[in-house]
Formats: sequence, structure tokens, C-alpha cells
Amino acid sequence: MRIYKFGGASVKDAEGVRNLERVLALTGVKNTFVVISAMGKTTNAMEDIVDAYFNSEEELGDAISTVDNFHRNIVENLFEDKDHPVFATISKLFNELQGFLTWNKSPNYNFVYDQVVCYGELLSTVIISAYLNQAGIENTWLDVRNLIKTDSNYRDVKVDWERTQKKVSQQLEKNKLYITQGFLGSDDNNFTTTLGREGSDYSAAIIAYCTDAESVTIWKDVPGVLNADPRHFQETRLLEKISYREAIELAFYGASVIHPKTLQPLQRKEIPLFVKSFLHPKDHGTVVGKGMGIEPEVPCFIVKKNQVLMKLSSLDFSFIVEDSIGELFKLLHDYKMKVDLIQNSAISFSVCVDNRFGKLEDLLRNLEGKFKVVHYENVSLYTIRHFDTAAIESLENGREVLLEQRGKETVQLVVNQS
Repeated sequence: MRIYKFGGASVKDAEGVRNLERVLALTGVKNTFVVISAMGKTTNAMEDIVDAYFNSEEELGDAISTVDNFHRNIVENLFEDKDHPVFATISKLFNELQGFLTWNKSPNYNFVYDQVVCYGELLSTVIISAYLNQAGIENTWLDVRNLIKTDSNYRDVKVDWERTQKKVSQQLEKNKLYITQGFLGSDDNNFTTTLGREGSDYSAAIIAYCTDAESVTIWKDVPGVLNADPRHFQETRLLEKISYREAIELAFYGASVIHPKTLQPLQRKEIPLFVKSFLHPKDHGTVVGKGMGIEPEVPCFIVKKNQVLMKLSSLDFSFIVEDSIGELFKLLHDYKMKVDLIQNSAISFSVCVDNRFGKLEDLLRNLEGKFKVVHYENVSLYTIRHFDTAAIESLENGREVLLEQRGKETVQLVVNQS
């Protein structure tokens, strides 16, 4: 079985859905399992519904209408027959959503989030499955929540691999085309769970692992895995081949093309991963697999912006050793700081973090009672894999480098953007 994954950018409008149909017609549909994300920026719009539900009830109706109108416009563009059953199916899904928001009594934000946001994927797959059938590409729509079983740690679940394997083995048949959702699963009580943002790639890898798939293909709006993000770097090159190890390294440092969790189940069964362009489906793209190193071997650039650099030193010039480092990491954990780089010496400790939850001021107040603290906000962390002198100089050009850390294959620079 081949596993295909189409992200939100590939189905952001009616023309995107038509293009998905063209890709399937070109590549063939036999024995293919297609995982699809919510359309365009729908997940953001669904998050607006959740926020309105908790914080601004008067805006809830408008937030739901925004999502409803967006999908109905796409459906009306795709289906000339206004009596097509897909219209009733869309209405049913929105009625379910309204029903949940009416009867729900749980104050748990993460639980409500998962029960609401899932409708983005349900809507996209219902529409696309119906359109493909109309276009003559016969397919079976599946609710992935009946396949992928998880724990109940809403918004950040762990997969129950044994139960998922059993469900997949029971429900999938050979030689069919299946359409299902990315990002979603369900717990023991059959409540919806989600695999984390960008988790549709992971969904594809889970299904691939459980079916011993021959390959996974992620269809994107870029030609494959590039050596740098074209939004931040002017000159980029396509990486034609990457080893699992190299792809995991790139993902660890923040490369956004491949979800970090995606690679682990694929590596365990040596299932190759292709990253290809849905705009140019005949192009080679990138293949991630066993023992390929990286081809061509060129510097790979990754940037994380809006970071915080903290430089700490002991108040009495005492060593910063195991006890104090352990205390520092506990504080970073307690204040939900994602650590992207650390560097320490005998009496100093530097850390670059992502202040995702806005708890920096509270953390600084706690640290300043125990350490001398200097911090820099809105810095950028650049990582270069397979660096050379020219690559480093291209980043240092005219920028204030606040911290540099260099290893055999990787160099990291914290740069002041102000």
C-alpha cells in the first residue's frame, strides 16, 4: 500500500481539490491510502471557535459562520448539482459541532479543543471524497478516529500502537483507494484526540507502519526538502536524498518540511518517505530513506525567530554544577520554555528558549533571586548543518552574534535582529 498525505495548502480552495484529483489520476489510485489535512487555514479558524466559546460568546456565531461559509463556497464551486448529498453531509457536521458546543459541560480547554478542531479534517475529507467519486475515482471514506487509538492527553497524545495495529488490520482491504483525515485519533471513551499541530504527517506514518506500506509521499507546495526555507533565504537547493538520521537532525533543529514524529515509525520499518510537489507531481522531489547520507552535500540553513537568549552567572562566583543546572532545567520546565540551545562554563550558563506561553517575566523574576541574569528578546537562532566558512560568513554579515556554538557538523548562532 502507498500512503499519500496532502496538507492544507494543497486543498485550500476548489482548484486545489481539482488538482488533488489530477495528481491521483496521474499517479494511480490502486492500493492507495490518502491522508488529508483541514483546508487552507481552517485549523486556525477552528481555534478561533474554541477561543470564542471560552472567552467571547457573542463572537461564537460569527466564528462558526466563517468556517461554514468558507467550506460551502468550495462545495458550491465543485458540485453543480445543488441537491448532491455532500451538502446535507456538511450541514450534519455543523449541526454536530453546534450540538457539542451546546451540551458540553467540560471546562477542560484541551478536551474541548480536540472535539471542535477535528471538524476541519472531517469537512475536508467528506468534500474531497465526494468530489473524487463524482470525478470517477471511486474511493472509500474512513473516519480515522476508528483506526488510530490513543491515550487521553488531549492535544498531545501518545499512540496505542497495539490497538491501532489491530484496528487497521481489521478495517483495511487491498486494492482500494481510501480517503481519511490527518491529525486525529480517539481515546478509550471514543472522544476525539489530536496528535499535535502538523500531526497529519505523523498520521500518514502511523498508517504506513501498521500496513507495512511500500512508501509514504507527502505532497507539498515546494519541490521537496530544500536546504533552507525560501521565505527566509534567497538561494535554496533541492536535497534529492536524505538519510533518516539526517532528516531527524534537521527536524530536531527546526526544519519545518517534515514533522519530527513522522520519521521514527518509518525508520523502524525502513519505509521510504518521498516529499514531492503537488504542482509538479512528475518531478523527482526528495526521498528520505536508509543510509543515503545527504545529496548533494551542501550547507543546510534553519532559522528560529523571536527567541529569547538568557545568560546566567552565579552571584558569588561559585561553580554552576549539577545541582544548579538541575534546578535551572526544572524552572525552564515549570515555566514551559522550549530549550533550543544551551552552553555552560564553570560560572555561567546560557540558554536560548522559545517563550511560547508568555511566561518569561515570571521566570526572570524567579531566576534573578538566585543568579545574575542578562537576557535578550526577539533574537534569531540560526543552525547550519554541514557548514563551511562561506555559510557562516553569510549569516554573520552585518549582524551582532550574541552566542556561537560549534560541533563537527553543526554550528549554531544566536543573532540580535535589532
